[in-house]
This record gives sequence, structure tokens and C-alpha cells, in this order.
Amino acid sequence: MPLSKTEVSTMSLKVKTILVTQPKPETDKSPYFDLAKKHSLKIDFRPFIQVEPISAKDFRKDKVNIPEHTAVILTSRNAADHFFRICTELRITVPETMKYFCVSESTAYYLQKFVVFRKRKIFFGKQTINDLMDVLKKHKKEKFLVPCTDIHKQEIFETLDTHGLDYTKAVIYKTVASDLSDLEKVNYDVLVFFSPSGITSLLKNFPKFKQNNTRIAAFGPTTAQAVLDAGLRLDIQAPVPAAPSMTMALEQYIKKANK
Repeated sequence: MPLSKTEVSTMSLKVKTILVTQPKPETDKSPYFDLAKKHSLKIDFRPFIQVEPISAKDFRKDKVNIPEHTAVILTSRNAADHFFRICTELRITVPETMKYFCVSESTAYYLQKFVVFRKRKIFFGKQTINDLMDVLKKHKKEKFLVPCTDIHKQEIFETLDTHGLDYTKAVIYKTVASDLSDLEKVNYDVLVFFSPSGITSLLKNFPKFKQNNTRIAAFGPTTAQAVLDAGLRLDIQAPVPAAPSMTMALEQYIKKANK
């Protein structure tokens, strides 16, 4: 596909500053820090969205009976945090027999904060619900609880429906836009997004946002679509075969733009 005039003109502009719309990595061993050092970049981190708990009172309105479930599907650390929070608030003792199915290994290990890690009790996939399906199908007799946010990926539930799993959706936290008013006069060469909620937050905070020469990077197909739906230009996309991670996609773009 030939590049548009705008894409050609922005490709000729060097990248010196990047804003990643996520919290700053907790360890020094982040590929973003390596990228910054290698290409002399200024990379800032700022979450465009934040998570707020749904109260026990509001949760009760959904009439979800947690104790009747035998397994929990956890899609993130937030889901784990808020599942155990709501159980504490409702004075529910999670049984020792409860099984946990996590979409990623990092979420599975994070569970050690709440439960004793046992192989027959905690299962995990590589990164998505599809990776986890082979394991889930072996436990079809379980009654699954899926803790989630009010703005969730429908594909998770569509996949569970397709495979005929018995599950209950439990909305236990909500995603809201962060206050970004202090960024109004700050310009970055690249903005990096990881969810449609991030795009929503950008436009909520800056209704008159004009992209101009700002490059936009999106991780995942739903985020990429949200960029386009907002009438913005998508300059960098991951994962793709040549760049399975966002930092790889950024580096490939930077090598061309900064040469």
C-alpha cells in the first residue's frame, strides 16, 4: 500500500520524544529504557486511564453469587486485585478449592499476593484468552467467574460462548479517564496507546486535539481501530509479524525517521 503525503512527510520528521500512556515500569529492566538510551530519546510515562473500584453495594445489585463458582478467569492484575477486594468487602471466604485461570504468566505469579501458588490450582496462557482455551476446555465442568471492568473486551466473552463454557460476568471495577490538564501545552513526537479507553481519554481531555505531526502508535487491533474511528492517523502498529512488541515497532519506525 503506497504511503499518503502526510505519512511521507511525518516519516521525514525525527523522533526525539515519546509519551507512553501507561504507568512507568517498576524495574530498570524495561525495553523502553533500552530504546531511550540507544536512540537518545526522552520517553515519559503517563496513564491516560485509571481504575476505580465498584462498591460492594453496587456490586450486590448485579446479583452475582461468587461462592457458587468453582473457578475464576483473570485477565489482568487489576482483575485479581478487585476480585479479592470485593470478596473481603462482602466477607466472602474464597475456598481453598477455587481454581484460577490467568491469561498471562505474570498475572498468575501476581496471584501469590493472595493465594498459595499450586500447579493444580493456578493455570495460565501466553497472553490472550485464545491461548488459554486449550486449558479451559479441559475444565469444562467448572463454573467460571470472570471479574472485569465496565469497559471490557467483548472478544473474551464471545470466545467463552463459542466453546460453551459456563461463566458469569462480574463487573467489579470501572475504567475512567485520567485528568491530563497539565499536558495541555506539552507536545510529543509520538503518543503510544494500548487500549481504546486511552483514545477516549485523549479526546475527553483535549476535545480540540489536532494530530498534525504527532505520530500515533497503537498496540492491538481494537486500539488501532479506535484511532481510525476517532479520525486520527495511525502511524505505528503492533503486534505485527515483523514487530511483535510495541518497543520493536517503535524502534523500526525510529530507525527510518532518524536516519
